[in-house]
Amino acid sequence: MNETHELSRFLLGKSGSLDFARPIPQLVRSDSRELRDGVLELSAREARKLGISKSTLHNLRKRAANSKPFRLDANVVSKLLTRYDPMTDDQKE
Repeated sequence: MNETHELSRFLLGKSGSLDFARPIPQLVRSDSRELRDGVLELSAREARKLGISKSTLHNLRKRAANSKPFRLDANVVSKLLTRYDPMTDDQKE
């Protein structure tokens, strides 16, 4: 219910309380320090094995070196996470 509607209901006596409090948003960054460091440490050979192209790696490094928050595509994140997964395809039986 918007605030105008809530105020009108209160003034008409249809509502016993008036609450204009706004919830505090929870801001969660999608890029962690570990992810930034992982991108910066990733070699071109490792990136190629993960299926990340040179241009994508270049752009990732450029954005990771900056202190501003950056977004990653879901497919790139999944490829980066396979690097840290203890049971990658090479290690499975």
